[in-house]
Formats: sequence, structure tokens, C-alpha cells
Amino acid sequence: MYYLYHIPGKKIGVTRNLIDRVTTQQGYSPDEYEVLDQSEDIDYISHREIELQQSYGYRVDRKLYKNLFTDMKINATEQTSTFPVPLNKLKGRLMDNLGKTWETIYGQFKLDDETVKWITDHAKTSMYDAKRTYVYNKAFFEAFYNENKKFVEEEAKHFKSHMEAMKANLISHSKAQSNGVNDTYQDQDAIDRVERDRFQLIRDWADNRGLYTKGDTKTQFCKLMEEAGELGRAILKDNQKEFVDAIGDMVVVLTNLAYLGGTSIETCIDEAYGEIKDRTGSMKNGTFVKA
Repeated sequence: MYYLYHIPGKKIGVTRNLIDRVTTQQGYSPDEYEVLDQSEDIDYISHREIELQQSYGYRVDRKLYKNLFTDMKINATEQTSTFPVPLNKLKGRLMDNLGKTWETIYGQFKLDDETVKWITDHAKTSMYDAKRTYVYNKAFFEAFYNENKKFVEEEAKHFKSHMEAMKANLISHSKAQSNGVNDTYQDQDAIDRVERDRFQLIRDWADNRGLYTKGDTKTQFCKLMEEAGELGRAILKDNQKEFVDAIGDMVVVLTNLAYLGGTSIETCIDEAYGEIKDRTGSMKNGTFVKA
């Protein structure tokens, strides 16, 4: 919906968000302005604005409202997306371009209510032109489009709660039983089932998003290398949160890589453990060297 608003003695303008445009940005409370007209037809509201500006004796805009923002060019480089608007007018211009998309090396980005808020909160003024602003593409991607990361973050909460509940049940079960040996095996079986379920949740997530029909081992390997780089940076920065995130992301990618390669992550882990379980050797320079 487009609103044609009037600030008495000041101006007549058009916006899609009265609170943000008139109250937040211009400082006028709702009782200090009035809505003269509204419509979902941008062509109608654009011509109506000019008509009323002339009728009320205000300065008449040189361009129709509909021609101001529809062709806003967003310049995307490898690192950033740049908007041709200063920081103090950025949110209004973005809101007027809701639905606009643009291509980056991370895929297609889109303006909606959530992404506009994020851009407004994170945008910086260009050091070369104060009338231009930019955001970093990688940060934007991580905030909205990195499905692996979103999945890990969402499922981590679920798994933590699930494991805590299971641990409490196992402790209670152990105390209630007298046969400690059998209970140990039963408890380990329960834990093994949880671990298998965890990998299956990852596979279900990937399958539902078409990763197994449209993806391949090469792209997943590239993704794995990207996450390995994130892990390296987390270690160098001694950032525990990023360290955990990176390892979780790599586990997700490895699970999908194994599936696309015709096997399962569980099989790979079992094969690897079968190779090392009886291996002997010693620690040298911080790593285990087999005999």
C-alpha cells in the first residue's frame, strides 16, 4: 500500500511505511501529519502526489514517485553490495524497492522487511562517495542464506535439550537398576541411536531442500574447504563460538558429501575407527604418529 501523506506547511509525499518514513526519519508524530490518499496502484499515487503538491502550493517533485526508485542500481562486487543512496536515506529507499533482487557471488539476494532492517543496521558509508553506502556480501549471506549454518544453529538447541533429557533418564535408570553392566550396554545403545538419528536429521534436511538431486560431491567439497577456512580463522582468533559453528558446519557438509558419494557418514566413521582403534604409536610435535 502506498500512502500519500501531508505535513501541514511543510510537504506532501509518498511512502509505503508511514511510521518509519514520517515519524522515525522525519520526526513527526501521527497527530502532526495526515494521510490524504492511499492506493496499491503506484501509477495513480505518483500522479496524485504531483496533483496535490500543485493544489496545496508546495514545491512540485521533478520526477514521479514511481520513477524514483524502481530502477535503483545495486552494484555488487565480490566483497560488497553498494547502494546509490546516503546512509540517512537508505532505509526509505530500500523500503520503496521491496522485492528487488540482485546477483552476487553468493547467489541472488532480495530486499524484504527483514533484509532491509539488517542492511540498515549494518550498512557503512563509502569512503569514496558519501552519497553511497554498502554492506559486505559474506555477512549478508551468513545472516539470511547459509542454510547449513541455520540448520546447525536450530538443531543444536534441539539436540542439546534432547541429550540433556536423555542423560537425566540414563542417570535415573542407572540408579534404579542393580545390574550395572547390562545398564551400561543399554545406555550406550541409547546414545548410539541418538547419534544415528542426528545424522539422519541432517540428511532429511538436505533431501527436503533438493541438495541430493541438484548437488554433487565437487560442490560439497568446495563447501567443506570454505568451512575449513572458517575453522582456521576461529582457531587463530581463539573464538570459541565460531570454532563450534565451523566444526558443526563441517559435520553437516561431510554428512551430505558422504551421501552424495554413495555411502554414509556413519560408515565412514566406523571404517576410520576400525583402522585406528588398535593402532600404536606416540605423540610427536603435537600429533599422534603411528608405529
